[in-house]
Amino acid sequence: MQNNEPRIITFPKIGNSSLGYISLAEKENLPFEVKRIYWTYFTPEDIERGGHAHHDLEQILVAVAGKITVNTEMLDGSKKTFILESPHQGVYLPKYSWHIMQYSHNAVQMCIASMVYQEKDYIRDYQEFKSLMP
Repeated sequence: MQNNEPRIITFPKIGNSSLGYISLAEKENLPFEVKRIYWTYFTPEDIERGGHAHHDLEQILVAVAGKITVNTEMLDGSKKTFILESPHQGVYLPKYSWHIMQYSHNAVQMCIASMVYQEKDYIRDYQEFKSLMP
């Protein structure tokens, strides 16, 4: 995939309402090779998480339970808001995507990441992020 903008990715949904569903994140429907998966849960509703961007990391955020609002901003100033509340959809965050997330009380967020954790990859200061605009 060549689209470097934040966007919704819809994963296959297999099953039916009487038995339940399975969704798959496989090589064919991911924009990068997966190096790490982690999840966030029990985040209070009045807390915003994120507030950073990455130099090289790409990621997909999935609300496997509950509702997550994801606000993004790219270096060119373009902003998008995504509401995640279905476990067969995620939001793709390319590198240099400033993002802030807010969670419902029961939200569980899974993150599919293109890199292992590297603190030096984080851009945690918004003014530094804005200064990177070409």
